[in-house]
Amino acid sequence: MSLMDILSPYANRPTSTEDDFDEVAKQLPPDVLGDGIAQAFRSDKTPAFGEMVSRMFSGSNPSMQAGLLNQLIAAVGPAIVGKLTSVLGNRDTGGQAPISEADAQRLSPDQVSDLAEQAQKTDPGVMDLIGNFYAKNPEIVKVLGGAALAIALGRIANRTPR
Repeated sequence: MSLMDILSPYANRPTSTEDDFDEVAKQLPPDVLGDGIAQAFRSDKTPAFGEMVSRMFSGSNPSMQAGLLNQLIAAVGPAIVGKLTSVLGNRDTGGQAPISEADAQRLSPDQVSDLAEQAQKTDPGVMDLIGNFYAKNPEIVKVLGGAALAIALGRIANRTPR
């Protein structure tokens, strides 16, 4: 088999990894899709978890941003909110109040990256938590790029019965 025999289906293929991801995301239960996304977070072929979370944060609307932050805080614990007081102001509730949309918009992507990295160190299972969170809104996951989407699709393919 020649190199062109192998590559020709890719050259003539009308879809992209993003299109494939969109199609697969429509057909899968969120837990299966979330597992694929979490695998992309864990891969050594993708950027660090914090950077990837920061990208998704930047591509999210304020409601999703707040939801993401609340997921991270749930993994790390409310004590982390104390480290964010310079940005969020004094939170008299002892860190128990959820992060609001307005709070989320005051955080920079770098701060979110740092929070995600801290969450990963505290609880590596946070990758599954965030994968499942974004599985409910897979259009945002596409900001991670083709390599991450291909890894997610590969994980899903290996998990799905044929």
